[in-house]
Formats: sequence, C-alpha cells, structure tokens
Amino acid sequence: MGVAVLSDIHGVLPALDAVLAEPEVQAAERIVVTGDIAAGPQPVQVLDRLTGLGDRVVWVRGNADRELAALAREPGREGPYALVRWAADQLRPAHLALIDALPHPVTLDVDGFGPVLFCHGTPRDDNEIVLVDTRMARWAEAFADVPDEVHTIVCGHTHMPFVRLVDRRLVVNAGSIGMPYGQVGAQWALLDHGAVALRCTAYDVEAARAAIRATCDDPGVDEWTDEYLYSRNSDAEALAVFGPGDGREG
Repeated sequence: MGVAVLSDIHGVLPALDAVLAEPEVQAAERIVVTGDIAAGPQPVQVLDRLTGLGDRVVWVRGNADRELAALAREPGREGPYALVRWAADQLRPAHLALIDALPHPVTLDVDGFGPVLFCHGTPRDDNEIVLVDTRMARWAEAFADVPDEVHTIVCGHTHMPFVRLVDRRLVVNAGSIGMPYGQVGAQWALLDHGAVALRCTAYDVEAARAAIRATCDDPGVDEWTDEYLYSRNSDAEALAVFGPGDGREG
C-alpha cells in the first residue's frame, strides 16, 4: 500500500494529475501533501482535486500556503512572487478556511518506518532551509525537539529531491510536483515497507501549459510555466541560491 508524498505542487494541476494517475499512488494507503499546495496558476483546481480524494489525503502546511492566505485577506497588496497575487484573488472562503486549518508538522505511523514526521521546511519552521549538503550542526538544531522515537523525517520546500542520513535519522525530500529544479517532470516520493523511492513522473509540458493558459489570465503565466514546468533552473543553481539560507559560511 505505502504512502505517497507529494510536495510543492504550487497550483499546477496537470502535473498533480499525472502523479495521481501513477498506479503506486492510486494504490497508496495515504497521500501526504507536504505544503506549498496552491500558490501558482491553478490554486482552486488543485485544492478541489485534493479535497475530492477525501481522507486518503493528509495535508501539511507550507510557508507559501500561509503567505497565500494572508495575501487573500489584503486585496490590492502586491504579492512577493509571480502569480501569487492572482492566485490569492481566486480563493473562496472555503479555500481560505482549508488553508487556515492546515497543520505543521504531522506525524503518522507508516508500515516499515514507525512514526514518520512530515513537515515542509523543518519540523520547527515551515520556512527553514535545509539542503542535501547542509552541515550536521544545523540539522541537529532543526531536529532538537523531534521525539526520539521518530527515525524518519520527510520534508519539502527546496524543490530538490534527496534521501540522506542525519545522525541515524533518515531524511527524505520529495522534491516538487509543480516547480522542480534540475529535472523536468513531477517529482514525488514513495514510502513502502521500509524503503524510500524517489520518483519523477513525465507529462506533456506543452499540453499542460495550454491547459494552464486556459484557466489563468495572469499576464505572466506563460513566462512562469516556461521557467518552472521546463525546469529552467538547475539543481546546482538552486543550491547556490539557497545555500546561504542554511547558515553556511562562504
């Protein structure tokens, strides 16, 4: 059965639908969505699709979810990123209530893993940056309040998938469904009987761009979909940009 982890969808419905069509995702007991769900060109469609899956979906808040809801309550305020003002203006009261209620972090018992903590940035902060090469001392700070019985932590936020050990704990980043760095396709992860698999689902990017264009009239939508659906930013470039955010020197 397993648990499918979908992170950083960022309002890209065609990418989400491609992953939801994967046999292993359809068979998964749970689908855990680890934040930054709707901040993008199809916020309402993505929220409605996930809501329609019922209790199989476990929701975790991301920093962009908080920011989107705050922006929706301040009409006219400029958004911090491309498309975000437009996305905030699409949300209805039910969507705001859903986002407001999102928890962070969430711990679930997963077969073969025991208790697994799912978060967005880190367990203590949905906006904290940790990377595959973050120094051990920073990881120790980020995990200081994690219960001893939790040996697996799943995160998102940085849009680059990895699996690594951190002082006997397994750390998984599922990458990004809608805004992947370094790889074209929708990135996700599967936790199944004690094993972790990082996956990337291919889909028709040009068809996705056309579908998004038909539902999003923000003037920057074509530029946005070209940059992110085609993963114009490499993982090396993203690591260079994000690296200072984990407090490293140099």
